[in-house]
Amino acid sequence: MYILNLIHFSCKHHKPSLMDKLMACYSVFPSTEVIMRSGFILPLIAGVLALQLSGCGDAGQSGQQQQQQAPEVGFVTVKAATVTLNRELPGRTTAHQVAEVRPQVSGVIEKRLFEEGQEVSAGQPLYKIDSRTYQAAVASARAELARATATLNSNDLRAKRFKKLLDYKAVSQQEYDEAQAQLDENKAAVAAARANLQSAQINLDYATIKAPISGRIGRSSVTAGALVTANQANALATIRQLDPIYVDLTQSSNELRQLRQAMQAGELQQVSDDEARITLILEDGSHYKEAGALQFSEFAVDESTGSVTLRALFPNPDGELLPGMFVRGRLPEGQRKDAILVPQKGITRDPTGQAYAMLIDDNNQVKKVKVRTERAVGNQWLIADGLKDGDRLIVDGLQRIQPGAPVSPVDTEKANVEPAPAQQEQPQSPASDAGEAQSAAQ
Repeated sequence: MYILNLIHFSCKHHKPSLMDKLMACYSVFPSTEVIMRSGFILPLIAGVLALQLSGCGDAGQSGQQQQQQAPEVGFVTVKAATVTLNRELPGRTTAHQVAEVRPQVSGVIEKRLFEEGQEVSAGQPLYKIDSRTYQAAVASARAELARATATLNSNDLRAKRFKKLLDYKAVSQQEYDEAQAQLDENKAAVAAARANLQSAQINLDYATIKAPISGRIGRSSVTAGALVTANQANALATIRQLDPIYVDLTQSSNELRQLRQAMQAGELQQVSDDEARITLILEDGSHYKEAGALQFSEFAVDESTGSVTLRALFPNPDGELLPGMFVRGRLPEGQRKDAILVPQKGITRDPTGQAYAMLIDDNNQVKKVKVRTERAVGNQWLIADGLKDGDRLIVDGLQRIQPGAPVSPVDTEKANVEPAPAQQEQPQSPASDAGEAQSAAQ
């Protein structure tokens, strides 16, 4: 009974249920004499008492340590800076120049003079049409010009003779006037014959179809032996100039209006010419190596889409951009002073969509504030309201904190920049070696 009272005194503030269990064990035996005769009861009670006392002490110490130790959280210092805001717009590539090759005279194709898909130069022969009829027309026009020229020369001499005879009254004035009129008619005939010869020569030249522009030529729709007609609907081939190349970007009229309002209000400033370059993001997510420049903006809104077309010009020396490709253009809108950009992982939202940020105040306690995000800039949020320069924003360990709780702040920017100090092994003294050997032996 004395042992049970001792256990009750030791653990009455820690484990009351243990005393109840021991009293229940004691009630099984009819008398104290029976207990003393049992060789296992006393050691059992002593062991339970030792474990209970040690457990109570450990529980008190661990609880005190948890109260004193605050969780570590990583933070970044909010900094206001001048940033250039970009806007990504969808668009498609368009050839700088497009020319459809069509015949200007009728005839049979004798030969194709190019390889499909190759680069051609302006004026390079592409097709050869049977030109025998056009050569005959040139010869006929040349002969007609020669006949008209000969008649002109004869009538010119006749008019000169009549002029001299008129001075001696050998011919009448009427005869002289008729000779002069005949001379003028012969001059007109010569001019007409010369024009006919020029027209025939042009048709003969058209028998050789040439490239109107420089660029890359596509597939041919005809082969040798095909009959073609002048100004036919079907093109023989298409030439596209790909260097440089246009990129037509589309922007909603509402975004364009907001951009102009921000410029007028002074919220955005015009970027310099060096920064006003447009970059392209290709379909696979890679960035095009060449930068482009904005050429012009349409002055009308597309009624079907409600968007405005912006045309940019890009160098394309290697032919990497092909007409019809879908791309995204990153267009600089302007510069904003004192802009607040924070990592996206430092901003959380409640079920209603309200954005919040967890800050560390001067007492190293968590403070929850409402923020208003304007847009995403890469992996950061542009904050319109709620944060200011110098705030300590928690970005790591958000799941271990709550508003008002103390924390142990760790600057993540310094932790990522500053290398960790190297740990060197400290030489052990002979005395410490002896002590360790003695403890190991014990």
